[in-house]
Amino acid sequence: MTRHVVATVDQVPPGQRLLVTVAGREIGIFNIDGEYFAVGNRCPHNGASLCKGRIVGLVEASQPGSYQFSRKGELLRCPWHGWEFDLRSGKSWCEPDRTKVRSYEAKVEPGEALVEGDLRAETFPVSVEKEYVVLEL
Repeated sequence: MTRHVVATVDQVPPGQRLLVTVAGREIGIFNIDGEYFAVGNRCPHNGASLCKGRIVGLVEASQPGSYQFSRKGELLRCPWHGWEFDLRSGKSWCEPDRTKVRSYEAKVEPGEALVEGDLRAETFPVSVEKEYVVLEL
């Protein structure tokens, strides 16, 4: 499995998201109170741009008239038809056994670990000739 550096933690503040393209796939990166989650940007129901939907929580009722709000910011609601997906697992809240959005592992690593580890940015020699920037591949 190939690892990709997609953002700094400052680019995805708590409660926010960042849409990135990795290997031709649009993926939404979500920060839920310092935990990072990543899901594909295509709703499996009808293909909507899922990551542009609302981030919501869960309303539960143990009995009529007794409601509790939980899992704040952990569900993503499709902007087209309102289907909700769990950001932790990618599973549909309506049909968890049948429908899910592709989820990816997202984790935070310190910059020095990336330099010392197996992830290295590919570099190319660059020169300026007159007023053109030229990359040597």
